[in-house]
Amino acid sequence: MNENNITPDTNQEEQEIDLLELVSKLWDQRRKIIKWTLIGAVCGLVVAFSIPKEYTASVKLAPETSGSKAGSGSLGALASFAGINMGSASSADAVYPELYPDVVASIPFTVSLLDVKLTTEKGTETVQTILEDHTSSPWWGYIMKVPGAIIGSIKSLFTTEKEFDENKIDPYHLTPAQSALVEALNQRISANVDTKTSVVTISATMQDAEASAELADTVMARLKEYVIDYRTGKSRQDLEYARKINKEAQAEYYEAQKRYAAAVDRNQGLSTRSAAIDLERLQNESELAFNIYNNTAQQVKMAEAKVQETTPVFAVVQPATVPVKPSKPSKPMILIGFMFLFFVGTSAYILFAPGLIDSFKSYRKAEKEAK
Repeated sequence: MNENNITPDTNQEEQEIDLLELVSKLWDQRRKIIKWTLIGAVCGLVVAFSIPKEYTASVKLAPETSGSKAGSGSLGALASFAGINMGSASSADAVYPELYPDVVASIPFTVSLLDVKLTTEKGTETVQTILEDHTSSPWWGYIMKVPGAIIGSIKSLFTTEKEFDENKIDPYHLTPAQSALVEALNQRISANVDTKTSVVTISATMQDAEASAELADTVMARLKEYVIDYRTGKSRQDLEYARKINKEAQAEYYEAQKRYAAAVDRNQGLSTRSAAIDLERLQNESELAFNIYNNTAQQVKMAEAKVQETTPVFAVVQPATVPVKPSKPSKPMILIGFMFLFFVGTSAYILFAPGLIDSFKSYRKAEKEAK
């Protein structure tokens, strides 16, 4: 009974002694800890000021969603609470808002943005020129590229590759340099969808504030064009076909009118039965051609209305604005991170390194004695 009461207190006292011993070790080496923490602060400042400033502009877009009302009612409320948009899921539209991020990240969409001209501090340049010539990277980025450049140069001496026009980018067949360029642009643009509200947030990050806002606005416009082209594709095909048959019907009607008018002119003053029959037949043909022409003209109007009906409407909830402050790097977070890393590393070295070193030396000594 007494032993059971004493053991927990003894273990607790030993843990307190061990903890006090660790704190005591750290306190004795406080100068070293402070020194290395300050060194970490200096390293953090060097890293923070070496990373170029990046500006992020965002646009919020609320697309029109078509679909049944299956998402309404109590079931729809539960699905919305769980983060599921049943309205979009039940839509007949294959390109619903949840797929917008995939559209923006696709290679054809990204390649189409490379020719867009943006306004920067150095003038108006295309996105491709900005990324290739006017986008800086940290100093260690250039150092890391040296081995790859050397290896690539050596490989080019022993391999014969197909010639490509670097100025013309084929999304189907990208060169390594073009693929890296597309990937770099992909990292700078994004589209995120709120599954509850279907609001699409489009973001663009560039090293120039005005260029980032223009790029975000361009991505929004291109995305709207893509969705509109898809949604109205079938209706526009129907409209083109309706216009084609209307034009053919118009030509036939005008031709029938000419034949009837010529027959009337030829039979002026004649009262023969055959002439009257010919005139009546040509008149009927002209009236039939007019009815067909009139019906096709109505079909054209209906097709035009269908295109207008299927054209989606987008509400710009938040337009693009030129960012005032850079989005990254976060200098305070980098500074705190480096200081914490050096503090933890130095503390771990003080607490555990001597014991590990002594154990290793003892192990090596025992091995030598065994031999």
